[in-house]
Amino acid sequence: MAAPGEPLRRRKAGSGDPGPGSPPWPGRDPAGCPARLRAGTFWLTRIVLLRALAFIYFVAFLVAFRQNKQLIGDSGLLPCRLYLRSVQQHFQGRAGWDAVSYAPTLIWLLDWSHMDANLDAIALLGLGVSSFVLVTGCANMVLMAALWVLYMSLVNVGQVWYSFGWESQLLETGFLGIFLCPLWTLSRLPKGTPTSQIVVWGFRWLIFRIMLGAGLIKIRGDQCWWDLTCMDFHYETQPVPNPAAYFLHRSPWWVHRLETVGNHFLELVVPFFVFLGRRMCILHGALQILFQVVLIISGNLSFLNWLTIVPSIACFDDATLGFLFRSGPGGLKDRVLKMQKEEAQGARPTLRYGCMVRQVVNLALGILVAWLSVPVVLNLLSPTQVMNSSFNPLRIVNTYGAFGSITKERTEVILQGTASPNASAPDAVWEEYEFKCKPGALRRRPCLISPYHHRLDWLMWFAAFQTYEHNEWVIHLAGKLLANDAQALALLALNPFAGRAPPRWVRGEHYRYKFSRPWGRHATDGKWWIRRRLGPYFPPLSLRDLKDYFRSREWPYPEPK
Repeated sequence: MAAPGEPLRRRKAGSGDPGPGSPPWPGRDPAGCPARLRAGTFWLTRIVLLRALAFIYFVAFLVAFRQNKQLIGDSGLLPCRLYLRSVQQHFQGRAGWDAVSYAPTLIWLLDWSHMDANLDAIALLGLGVSSFVLVTGCANMVLMAALWVLYMSLVNVGQVWYSFGWESQLLETGFLGIFLCPLWTLSRLPKGTPTSQIVVWGFRWLIFRIMLGAGLIKIRGDQCWWDLTCMDFHYETQPVPNPAAYFLHRSPWWVHRLETVGNHFLELVVPFFVFLGRRMCILHGALQILFQVVLIISGNLSFLNWLTIVPSIACFDDATLGFLFRSGPGGLKDRVLKMQKEEAQGARPTLRYGCMVRQVVNLALGILVAWLSVPVVLNLLSPTQVMNSSFNPLRIVNTYGAFGSITKERTEVILQGTASPNASAPDAVWEEYEFKCKPGALRRRPCLISPYHHRLDWLMWFAAFQTYEHNEWVIHLAGKLLANDAQALALLALNPFAGRAPPRWVRGEHYRYKFSRPWGRHATDGKWWIRRRLGPYFPPLSLRDLKDYFRSREWPYPEPK
């Protein structure tokens, strides 16, 4: 027989537990264990998605604020005022519907005489809104639509500086993000607006197309993807290598073969997991996020890989992402548990008129995405597949792909200036300009900047395997360097003529670059790179030589400073 005090001790120890017949604590199951979130809802998924998307927007607008004036501003390398004027002239000189639909941007409505101020205002507004969503984890359709319109306004006047696939990818992702949210309410858990399954599948459809498109363009584009040899070159020849790429390039040959096979598996097979039920969809999301993290570690591909993680998050429901949230009373996880419990007990919210309208809007979104996906799917199936293209000016549904061909040798354009009055003199001393991130000085360590993006450095990589005639902005940059133009020099890391008279001549030299061998002779001398001169990229130019060139293109003539 138990001692008389034993039942009392048991009652005191369990005095916080519900008695027989009492409802269990919120957040705990009847056995007293912490309750688990039920699969199939996406309340917490929406919060993670919004914060991830807001982070990408923040980085994109930060890049815009710090570089747009120098690239497309009043005195930029490719002024967007001149671009919009050319669009007007193409459509008989009017800023009518044809011109606006060709290049949708808010700048049509602004004063073009202060383009720098316009660009800064758009970027700062985008920074402010994205910061709010990132910090709070809540947004409404108005805020997300504002971010989308603001960034689209920059992309459509950005010309070659904004011609990369991740710009369209951010706009498509951002467009879907608008429909994650309630119209006006600013709440992380808006009970009247559960996350639409149509929107969730919109994100899944996006990540499916991104990865499959990247895989198909590879096997259609370059024989080295079939030979499994592409990774022998990729780390060294990618646009902006980072320090990890230096060492990964020297991995054993069989590691590079495994990397290529793994790439094909992740881009050609894994995407179909998204359609094979919840567990396979979760596996798909996990594998793709892991893949993007590896790519982030191995190269500076702007915010592309960070952005590709965003639609992958839609592969996870609340039950999967619950570990990211604290379990305490009143927390987000606890509140979702309560809503799930109410739904399980049949306590569904009253279907109001606004909810019915929202369901119609979501259905219309699904129909729109399906309709716009038709040419995209046909492109995926085509043997002449094109990548990173849009079939509509709003870039709602686009084609994607990456590294369809791999450059086997790395070439660089090195800009040099001299104060010598005679550029041909044997004793002329040519001093090199250094860019923020692209290879230049042999002893400078490769940079690590992802998700930030130096647009000029990226375009210099393309310019190196083209000619300056294909990239007139290179000559514009040379002219600005001849004047020691402060705005253009802000895009560079080193001006050898700082604090003295500008150079009399500037030239472009073409070099072949290779990684030094780790722990080899060059590496022990502190060199990350070795290089060999290929020849001139463009001949020595003086500011006077460029006067007619600038006038014919309506570029402001820089005055020496």
